[in-house]
Amino acid sequence: MAAEGKAIAKVNDLVIFVPYVVPGDVVDLQIKRKKNKYAEAEAVKFHELSPNRAVPFCQHYGVCGGCKWQVLPYPEQIRYKQKQVEDNLRRIGKIELPEISPILGSAKTEWYRNKLEFTFSNKRWLTNEEVRQDVKYDQMNAVGFHIPGAFDKVLAIEKCWLQDDISNRIRNAIRDYAYEHDYSFINLRTQEGMLRNMIVRTSSTGELMVIVICRITEEHEMALFKQLLQFVADSFPEITSLLYIINNKCNDTINDLDVHVFKGKDHIFEEMEGLRFKVGPKSFYQTNSEQAYNLYKIARDFAGLTGNELVYDLYTGTGTIANFVSRQARQVIGIEYVPEAIEDAKVNAEINDIKNTLFYAGDMKDMLTQDFINQHGRPDVIITDPPRAGMHQDVVDVILFAEPKRIVYVSCNPATQARDLQLLDGKYKVKAVQPVDMFPHTHHVENVVLLELR
Repeated sequence: MAAEGKAIAKVNDLVIFVPYVVPGDVVDLQIKRKKNKYAEAEAVKFHELSPNRAVPFCQHYGVCGGCKWQVLPYPEQIRYKQKQVEDNLRRIGKIELPEISPILGSAKTEWYRNKLEFTFSNKRWLTNEEVRQDVKYDQMNAVGFHIPGAFDKVLAIEKCWLQDDISNRIRNAIRDYAYEHDYSFINLRTQEGMLRNMIVRTSSTGELMVIVICRITEEHEMALFKQLLQFVADSFPEITSLLYIINNKCNDTINDLDVHVFKGKDHIFEEMEGLRFKVGPKSFYQTNSEQAYNLYKIARDFAGLTGNELVYDLYTGTGTIANFVSRQARQVIGIEYVPEAIEDAKVNAEINDIKNTLFYAGDMKDMLTQDFINQHGRPDVIITDPPRAGMHQDVVDVILFAEPKRIVYVSCNPATQARDLQLLDGKYKVKAVQPVDMFPHTHHVENVVLLELR
């Protein structure tokens, strides 16, 4: 298996990446793209199935583009993720490593996500089978997931196994109501149509947020839209936060748009070790709540806090890690690019009566400077959880200048993490590595690394 979740075949010296197959399958391949050193192909005929196979449990498998590893039994999935972490750290990092701990698997492999986003479209995607059978649908509007590589086409989803089943029931009820009352679905090319997106957020506290996003240009459309929202509120009394957003732009981003409350509150709460975290419609929160708790516990253990330390939490998001470790530290300073996230972080500290955290908003490479460190003090521990691209060279340089005793590096991309570890290698030694599986049935893996001053 390769890092992107595809399997690898070799023909002479040519490496071929193939999705939706597993090691041991005997297949006919059709090349789709060819480069100098590799090619991409799809399996067009199976001659023999690998004994190392699982039967996909989702009816949309292979079309929607998600959960590509359903054909691998879960123990095999986590074995390959372990190998992915080890290969990246050794091959890219080229640094001395301790024995890497066995990956921590997810207790839940279905219904584990706390957030899903669905898209409405007037261009329903027909599967190859439907095209071959010349299936004609009376209704070409669909709500579901974007087809990979086709921004305006949407696969109609009947049942997704990623989030609590309430998510399926709400989506299908909205779809059926819209069909029955002839609501228009967005045409993403011409930007016409009312219904655009919906987001469902569930939480460990049992609260439920639904956000419906629409395009409204006339008054009568607003009245129609509110009738739909009233139907949702009446049909699903368990929704604690029913919100809507009017998006008349050409893109789907909502960060720059106002959120309106139709019913309930404008937020839900997540809970972890008695701490409550406020999650708003635009908040980032790890999408697998149970595994997030395990991940943060490992980060806290690696930090080795005694209560006397100054901790810097880089890329702090809504301050989840910062607030989570604050009880064991003297002070925690969190830095994050998104101003709204920092406001959430401050609110989360206030809700939990945490007095020893400070939060700053700004681009990491502009904020974390030698002046900042001289002003706030040299950290004893740095916890860093950067985006997939890893840390900017300037950030690495300031960390080296700050010389914390320990660095805890949490990463969702072991390849960029390995690159950064190599940059830190002159001054820091890797003491422990713990992979954590946050996303069963995908190739993504989180990895926590502890570094100590040499």
